[in-house]
Amino acid sequence: MAIRMHIPRNDADWQAYYQFRWQQLRAPWQQPLGSERDELEHQSHHRMLMDGDRLIGVGRLHQLDDGKAQVRYMAVDPAYQRQQLGARLLTELEQQALVLGCTEVVLNARDTALGFYQRLGYSMQQEAPSQFGIAHYRMHRYLRLPGSVEDWQRRCQQLQQSWHQQIPLSRFMQLEIAAFDGTELRCQAPLEPNINLHGTMFAGSLYSLATLTGWGLLHLQLQALSLQADLVLVDGHIRYLKPMQHKPQTRCTMLSAKGDLTVLRQGLHASQRIKVELLSADKVVALFEGHYKALLPRRTQ
Repeated sequence: MAIRMHIPRNDADWQAYYQFRWQQLRAPWQQPLGSERDELEHQSHHRMLMDGDRLIGVGRLHQLDDGKAQVRYMAVDPAYQRQQLGARLLTELEQQALVLGCTEVVLNARDTALGFYQRLGYSMQQEAPSQFGIAHYRMHRYLRLPGSVEDWQRRCQQLQQSWHQQIPLSRFMQLEIAAFDGTELRCQAPLEPNINLHGTMFAGSLYSLATLTGWGLLHLQLQALSLQADLVLVDGHIRYLKPMQHKPQTRCTMLSAKGDLTVLRQGLHASQRIKVELLSADKVVALFEGHYKALLPRRTQ
């Protein structure tokens, strides 16, 4: 049976939800029932992962000031861990934060969970108060990059010029940045210069369009964070669903970019996995996932 996301709605849901939270997050440290709740429960957004009738994961999100939201009480049944379910749960909460108009998500992570959150795009800010003798760290990630509309427009213009000057293929494809709002990047290229003998878009052009879109989002993140790196595609996979016949366009979002870039400040290379949708007249016709590396410039290595 497929694992599904669920929002607790009735008494039975809430009883199972809080019991699971206590069992996973409080009982191992001999904390009493009730310690798994706080005063923000009624104004928070709650999610449950279900395998049939079995509850296997929980998480909560609540709004803070200044456009931020906080994730708390994340837990996945140990029998279901290492199946990307924690990542799925966190993405669901991040999507809720976007619906609420939040631009940033924060959380306090146990020291043993730092790697998990860093792989999902979170960076460490500072030490947080320890809990039950376990070290915790404040982490955050942007859902919308810092900056103004003017900043984003200027950076996109510079990026497109750089593509056309340094990557001749992008100029021949007539690749353009269609829009960027700090959260979602859209690129486009006309069908005519990229057409194949079947009257649809050449597969190589589709792959190049997707690759550069993901590369572009990574570049814009680095600029917003005042970081410098040489960007390369390490690996990429594309799945063609239908022919590209009309108005070719790509789309990727900050939510689709997974990986902590701030490790560059520690003198380490960074990496991100970015998913890109390819659209034909606003309908998805192909899916791309790229693994990109942000390498320290040679002079700083």
